[in-house]
Amino acid sequence: AQNVPNSDWEKKVTEYFKEKLKENNATNWVPSLNDVPVHYLKPNSLVKFRCMVQDMFDPEFYMGVYETVDPNTNARVLHFGKYRDVAECGVSYTITSERQTFYCVPVPGESAWVKEISFFASQARVSPSTSYTPSRHKRSYEEDEDMDLHPSKQKEQHMGNSSGGDIHGCVEPKRLETEASAGHHLISPNCSPPLDLNFPLPGEKGPACLVKVYESWDSFKVNDVLEVYGILSVDPVLSIVNNEESCAVPFPTDSSALDPMECMDTAEEQRVHSPPASLVPRIHVILAQKLQHINPLLPACLNEEESKTFVTNFMSELSPVRAELLGFLTHALLGDSLAAEYLILHLISTVYARRDVLPLGKFTVNLSGCPRNSIFTEHIYRIIQQLVPASYRLQMTIENMNHSRFIPHKDYTANRLVSGVLQLASNTSLVVDETQLEQGQLDTTGVHNVTALGNLITWQKVDYDFNYHQMEFPCNINVLITSEGRSLLPSDCQVHLQPQIIPPNMEEYMNSLLTAVLPSVLNKFRIYLSLLRLLDYSISDEVTKAVEEDFVEMRKNDPESITADDLHRTLLVARFLSLSAGQTTLSRERWLRAKQLEALRKARLQQQKCVNGNEL
Repeated sequence: AQNVPNSDWEKKVTEYFKEKLKENNATNWVPSLNDVPVHYLKPNSLVKFRCMVQDMFDPEFYMGVYETVDPNTNARVLHFGKYRDVAECGVSYTITSERQTFYCVPVPGESAWVKEISFFASQARVSPSTSYTPSRHKRSYEEDEDMDLHPSKQKEQHMGNSSGGDIHGCVEPKRLETEASAGHHLISPNCSPPLDLNFPLPGEKGPACLVKVYESWDSFKVNDVLEVYGILSVDPVLSIVNNEESCAVPFPTDSSALDPMECMDTAEEQRVHSPPASLVPRIHVILAQKLQHINPLLPACLNEEESKTFVTNFMSELSPVRAELLGFLTHALLGDSLAAEYLILHLISTVYARRDVLPLGKFTVNLSGCPRNSIFTEHIYRIIQQLVPASYRLQMTIENMNHSRFIPHKDYTANRLVSGVLQLASNTSLVVDETQLEQGQLDTTGVHNVTALGNLITWQKVDYDFNYHQMEFPCNINVLITSEGRSLLPSDCQVHLQPQIIPPNMEEYMNSLLTAVLPSVLNKFRIYLSLLRLLDYSISDEVTKAVEEDFVEMRKNDPESITADDLHRTLLVARFLSLSAGQTTLSRERWLRAKQLEALRKARLQQQKCVNGNEL
């Protein structure tokens, strides 16, 4: 309003919020849609949202500047349409501008500890505002029905019933109301059939949002993880913009809704692109940043000065943390310290570059020798879940392979990308449980799903299905395969499990392992694994020459068993072994230790082969 004649006001808005958010922990005071129910938040207030871009809609035109005329006084007033969905009545002329809409969902498979730590770090304690009373329609139909049938639930939610929480009794506050749905579907009073919120993983909770971006939208792409700060818009008129019964007041600022002739969308597309704002709120972005990671225990950006101090301090106490983590994982893997070493290397691995089509740095481990149909693999996943920020356990049953949707595909009727299980954010840990595989027939879908998993592992890419063609989406997913014999899927490294202890009660053993570790120690493990993936690494010319000479020597001694693949794998093991000790260059000692680990791993596989008389 103060800058009507000049157009710099938009930059000033961004700068203002950028500066304000730098002030002492200001980001913690902004309410987050990840933690707070939508109907507890004031419309048109500043909010934040940690999310993954699941789909990108077509750019939309909106009324950037428009003029209204007061019918009583004939006075003309200029208004701005930016950061809002609904305009004043009586528009006389407009200047249209363009914005991009992203359909965003909470990060798929985000761990409970990430949500809890983020929630407790937040200073924005929001309770129903006295100046703003949420109206009934702001809750999904299913929740309303549930509340009416179980009045005690209402009481529990407001009192913060302590039945949930993680293993350390760190109770997660009851945020049932934020979690708009227990699954994919929501029933909205204005829509039938139910609205599919298009979460990639089954059973996901939390709000989906339409995120409206005004600048630099080309720098974002599908599957990016963002933290956005913007203006919350939940105007009920958004739910009825495309409804024939809606009255013409007030105006939506999106120009496609102004003239029915301009709107060529199908009914299905309108339903998907203009869902009720109470279920899919809109955020008008003022600031958005791509996140390097989603671990709340680490600074968001490691390049800043304050963050460098954090990194230096943590690196100085790295060795005891690594030793404790190795001990913890050795116990989890029933006393097998070699498998625990390889699991650490796997958990800090990441695709650091691509040469042509080859992803460098991927380190898929096949942990064979796992007891069949035992709860062991389930507990290994539970432990990984406690260590990494995002993960998913894929049970490889015939039923799942034949009936799950792995590959996202384009629905041209609704003009949207329908998500699949393999639409995951970078650095997600995917645990494929092959011990669940039983005899049976894979149908066409099952074969496609197994192929997609194989391509993900080998090439770190998923080919999304656009009906008439496929589109490659590169990814960076850590895949761990648990199996009885050698996996059917490709892997970079097979480690055969050799349990040193067989607990009489596996459930009890694993639970006691988790309860015995202190929360502060667990947090150190979490920082360790996230931080080491972000470090740079290099090999000096001198060490490269020594490694080459060593390889030539090994080939001379045993030309049959040493291949280029072995060299590549040993270099990978050496890379992650160095990083796991906090070293960002390869030393002679680490190279020899990597060779030693590889020799032990291979000897174990050879021994297993002899015992079974066939190849594992």
